[in-house]
Amino acid sequence: MPHHVSTAGSELGALLKAWRGLRGLSQIDLSLETGVSQRHLSFIESGRSQPTRQTLMAVADGLDMPFRERNQLLLAAGFAPRYAEETWDDASLAIVRQALERMLRQHDPFPALVMDRYWNVVMANDAVRRLLGTFIDLERWPKPRNLLHLMFAPQGLRPHVADWERFSAALLQRVRREAVGGVPDKATKALVAELLAYPGVEDPGLHVDGRDLPVIPLVLVHGGQRLSYFSLVTTVGTPQSPGPQEWRLECMAPVDESTEAWHNPAV
Repeated sequence: MPHHVSTAGSELGALLKAWRGLRGLSQIDLSLETGVSQRHLSFIESGRSQPTRQTLMAVADGLDMPFRERNQLLLAAGFAPRYAEETWDDASLAIVRQALERMLRQHDPFPALVMDRYWNVVMANDAVRRLLGTFIDLERWPKPRNLLHLMFAPQGLRPHVADWERFSAALLQRVRREAVGGVPDKATKALVAELLAYPGVEDPGLHVDGRDLPVIPLVLVHGGQRLSYFSLVTTVGTPQSPGPQEWRLECMAPVDESTEAWHNPAV
């Protein structure tokens, strides 16, 4: 009698194969990493064996899967999700929000903002609004504002960015590099495709010119003023749910004294 693979088994197997491919691991490599036998891994991927919840979590650890994707893995195997997917406003995350708010205030008068995994701004200090409002009409951009679209759209910050080709290439590489778990998901890939669809935007591939400075700054030109920044990115340590794992606090630091003086006119 032929063996029939269940729909759930097929979905689970496809997920595991996809993540092994993304991590560049064979079944033997993953077996050595997790202690799950190569034969059992093969049976799970083919749908011939139903793994326990504990086995799936061991495999997820071996693949370094983000929490949201681990929930998808559990659902594909018929288990309830393990990680609560709270929203930004949930009471359980108040302690994290308060810490982020405090860091935003402390970074003022320089810009700092908090973004989710898709670069949507969920929190910002007053310096961000002052800076962006100098160049664009923020009322034209409904919330949640996506920082990447603000940067790449011709009616956004792009006309004010010096050395646009170099900066945009570096930013596209950063989007891919900083994807949660180091792997761009479908929504991130769709976001990158939207950015590449803007006129005059090209995919840089693997090469970005890194001459002159140890960082590639964002330089905004305002009249005769050049405002130059580099970013410091902070993530939440030891997160236990998808939200905190995906949030990033980005602090914009002035590159030169003239930019610092623009933010401190009274000094």
